[in-house]
Amino acid sequence: MTLKECYDALGGDYEEAIGRLRSERLVQKFVLKFLNDGSYDLLNSSFEKEDWGEAFRAAHTIKGVCQNLSFLALGDSSSELCEALRGGHTPEADSLVKRTREDYQRTIQAIRTFQEENGA
Repeated sequence: MTLKECYDALGGDYEEAIGRLRSERLVQKFVLKFLNDGSYDLLNSSFEKEDWGEAFRAAHTIKGVCQNLSFLALGDSSSELCEALRGGHTPEADSLVKRTREDYQRTIQAIRTFQEENGA
Protein backbone atom coordinates (compact mmCIF):
# COMPACT_ATOMS: atom_id res chain seq x y z
CA MET A 1 0.00 0.00 0.00
CA THR A 2 1.35 3.41 -0.93
CA LEU A 3 0.77 6.48 1.19
CA LYS A 4 -1.69 7.72 -1.43
CA GLU A 5 -3.59 4.43 -1.22
CA CYS A 6 -3.61 4.80 2.56
CA TYR A 7 -5.20 8.23 2.16
CA ASP A 8 -7.78 6.79 -0.23
CA ALA A 9 -8.64 4.06 2.29
CA LEU A 10 -9.05 6.46 5.21
CA GLY A 11 -11.04 9.04 3.28
CA GLY A 12 -8.35 11.70 3.07
CA ASP A 13 -6.86 14.05 0.51
CA TYR A 14 -3.27 13.01 -0.21
CA GLU A 15 -2.56 15.89 -2.60
CA GLU A 16 -3.76 18.45 -0.06
CA ALA A 17 -1.56 16.90 2.64
CA ILE A 18 1.48 16.97 0.35
CA GLY A 19 0.69 20.57 -0.55
CA ARG A 20 0.52 21.53 3.11
CA LEU A 21 3.56 19.62 4.41
CA ARG A 22 5.60 19.75 1.18
CA SER A 23 7.04 16.23 1.21
CA GLU A 24 5.80 12.67 1.34
CA ARG A 25 8.41 11.87 3.99
CA LEU A 26 6.98 14.52 6.31
CA VAL A 27 3.39 13.49 5.64
CA GLN A 28 4.30 9.87 6.39
CA LYS A 29 6.03 10.88 9.62
CA PHE A 30 2.94 12.68 10.93
CA VAL A 31 0.49 10.05 9.66
CA LEU A 32 2.38 7.40 11.65
CA LYS A 33 2.52 9.67 14.72
CA PHE A 34 -1.28 9.81 14.60
CA LEU A 35 -1.33 6.21 15.87
CA ASN A 36 0.09 7.42 19.21
CA ASP A 37 -2.17 10.44 19.71
CA GLY A 38 -4.17 10.06 22.92
CA SER A 39 -7.10 12.27 21.93
CA TYR A 40 -9.32 9.39 20.86
CA ASP A 41 -8.84 7.60 24.19
CA LEU A 42 -9.61 10.88 25.96
CA LEU A 43 -12.77 11.27 23.88
CA ASN A 44 -14.00 7.81 24.85
CA SER A 45 -13.16 8.11 28.54
CA SER A 46 -14.75 11.57 28.67
CA PHE A 47 -17.97 10.22 27.17
CA GLU A 48 -18.00 7.41 29.75
CA LYS A 49 -17.55 9.93 32.57
CA GLU A 50 -19.96 12.40 30.94
CA ASP A 51 -17.23 15.02 31.15
CA TRP A 52 -18.45 17.10 28.23
CA GLY A 53 -15.74 19.74 28.53
CA GLU A 54 -13.00 17.14 28.12
CA ALA A 55 -14.98 15.42 25.37
CA PHE A 56 -15.18 18.74 23.53
CA ARG A 57 -11.44 19.28 23.96
CA ALA A 58 -10.66 15.80 22.63
CA ALA A 59 -12.97 16.20 19.62
CA HIS A 60 -11.45 19.61 18.93
CA THR A 61 -7.93 18.16 19.00
CA ILE A 62 -8.88 15.30 16.68
CA LYS A 63 -10.50 17.81 14.32
CA GLY A 64 -7.38 19.98 14.26
CA VAL A 65 -5.00 17.10 13.61
CA CYS A 66 -7.26 15.82 10.84
CA GLN A 67 -7.37 19.24 9.22
CA ASN A 68 -3.57 19.44 9.26
CA LEU A 69 -3.18 15.94 7.80
CA SER A 70 -6.16 16.22 5.40
CA PHE A 71 -8.00 13.26 6.94
CA LEU A 72 -11.31 14.45 5.51
CA ALA A 73 -13.79 11.82 6.72
CA LEU A 74 -12.59 11.78 10.33
CA GLY A 75 -12.10 15.54 10.21
CA ASP A 76 -15.72 16.07 9.18
CA SER A 77 -17.22 13.77 11.79
CA SER A 78 -15.02 15.08 14.61
CA SER A 79 -15.80 18.66 13.57
CA GLU A 80 -19.54 18.00 13.75
CA LEU A 81 -19.06 16.29 17.11
CA CYS A 82 -17.00 19.22 18.34
CA GLU A 83 -19.81 21.64 17.47
CA ALA A 84 -22.41 19.39 19.12
CA LEU A 85 -20.35 19.44 22.33
CA ARG A 86 -19.38 23.11 22.24
CA GLY A 87 -21.97 24.12 24.85
CA GLY A 88 -22.12 20.77 26.63
CA HIS A 89 -23.85 17.54 25.72
CA THR A 90 -26.55 17.66 23.05
CA PRO A 91 -28.79 14.87 21.72
CA GLU A 92 -26.86 14.84 18.41
CA ALA A 93 -23.57 14.17 20.20
CA ASP A 94 -24.40 10.50 20.81
CA SER A 95 -24.90 9.69 17.13
CA LEU A 96 -21.97 11.88 16.12
CA VAL A 97 -19.57 10.17 18.52
CA LYS A 98 -20.60 6.85 16.97
CA ARG A 99 -19.79 8.17 13.49
CA THR A 100 -16.50 9.64 14.74
CA ARG A 101 -15.55 6.28 16.25
CA GLU A 102 -16.30 4.49 12.97
CA ASP A 103 -14.24 7.01 10.98
CA TYR A 104 -11.43 6.77 13.53
CA GLN A 105 -11.32 2.98 13.30
CA ARG A 106 -11.22 3.14 9.48
CA THR A 107 -8.41 5.71 9.67
CA ILE A 108 -6.35 3.70 12.17
CA GLN A 109 -6.82 0.49 10.19
CA ALA A 110 -5.62 2.13 6.97
CA ILE A 111 -2.56 3.59 8.72
CA ARG A 112 -1.70 0.27 10.37
CA THR A 113 -2.00 -1.55 7.06
CA PHE A 114 0.28 1.03 5.46
CA GLN A 115 2.73 0.68 8.36
CA GLU A 116 2.79 -3.12 8.21
CA GLU A 117 3.15 -3.31 4.43
CA ASN A 118 5.96 -0.76 4.39
CA GLY A 119 7.84 -1.72 7.52
CA ALA A 120 7.43 1.84 8.72
